Amino acid sequence: MISLADLQRRIASGELSADAALARSVEAIDARDKAIGAFVHRAENVRAADTGPLRGIAVGVKDIIDTADMPTEMGSKIYQGWRPRADASVVMLLKQAGATVVGKTATTAFASRDPAATVNPRNSAHTPGGSSSGSAAAVAAGMIPLALGTQTAGSVIRPASYCGVAAIKPSFRLLPTVGVKCYSWTLDTVGLFAAGVEDLAAGLSAISNRPELLPGAAIGKPRIGVVTQDFADAPEAASAEALRLAVDAAQRAGASVRTLAMPELTAQAWGAQDTVQEFEAHQALAWEYQTQYDAMPPLLRAKLDETRGRILPADYDEARRIANRGRKALAKLFDDVDVLLTFSAPGAAPKGLALTGDTRFNKLWTLMGVPCVNIPAHVAEGGLPVGVQVIARFGNDAGVLAAARFMEAALARMLAIA
Repeated sequence: MISLADLQRRIASGELSADAALARSVEAIDARDKAIGAFVHRAENVRAADTGPLRGIAVGVKDIIDTADMPTEMGSKIYQGWRPRADASVVMLLKQAGATVVGKTATTAFASRDPAATVNPRNSAHTPGGSSSGSAAAVAAGMIPLALGTQTAGSVIRPASYCGVAAIKPSFRLLPTVGVKCYSWTLDTVGLFAAGVEDLAAGLSAISNRPELLPGAAIGKPRIGVVTQDFADAPEAASAEALRLAVDAAQRAGASVRTLAMPELTAQAWGAQDTVQEFEAHQALAWEYQTQYDAMPPLLRAKLDETRGRILPADYDEARRIANRGRKALAKLFDDVDVLLTFSAPGAAPKGLALTGDTRFNKLWTLMGVPCVNIPAHVAEGGLPVGVQVIARFGNDAGVLAAARFMEAALARMLAIA
């Protein structure tokens, strides 16, 4: 994979020009994407910016995020060839930081259930996950150092786990969603994929203009609370092993680690996430569902058919109240620990491309709006990566990145010793 932070250092030192760094990504896409299918559109005549912390950095943008110079088709024939007049806010923030958008990455249709054609770079017989399929795969395949995705339930953290890359779902609204196709305005969150945690920090800091997100010289030893989300059922063996390895690595590195019980209110919130998501989806996709019904992607259309009229406004209001109570209960967990550690996905990437995996270990944290980082922790049978996720209090994106960096280094040391 390509390290964003390493490219920044080499460009700053003069060892590598910004144009040469960008050209390497363009060449890698040319060489590898035919087999992976991560990109659905490519930018023409790309060139590096002269200034900015992300000059020379090639970025892929999930194809539900508006770009004025390329189509935004949302994985659906309804929007085939559609060209927005303006870039999404987050795309403009990227460009203002000097990044070069080299293409649009594949997404499940409307960032929902119907999969893209992208394959997992680690094992092409398996799904890369969704909905940010192309973004995760493009980084994992070493084509680009940074990609944008979105998460409404588990669409950043889960594909990152499946493809073996680092990813962050930041605190809710740290990155703007203006110009991003809405599925659920309460949940939709823009996130990042990169090779490692330092790269995530560099990218997120540059886009958000938050220097406090950059890693410090020293890596502190966090207080870690392990949560297994028993209300979401048991994980598969591969994810259980990933969490075990991460706990072992953290303890060997000197972190304080203890198992925590999740408050009952958070379990109730986990159950309420679907209500919030599907109620809002009916409104966000009302035009497509009512005027383009036959052209709707089949799995999404079936879900909208199934839930039509079944979620009343009173149900939605109560689900939001439960979510608010869950957020308050979750906040108390962080009185005694710095971060939580849990599963990123139920297991390794499922075989086949018909489905993109299960969101059950992700959706609570999206509803809670807290920052989450995936770190690869284990390689299962078939060369399939499995990650764990580090979670911090709402607004503590600097803290979650610091703790994830600690975990990443701890796991690397343990692997080197083994």
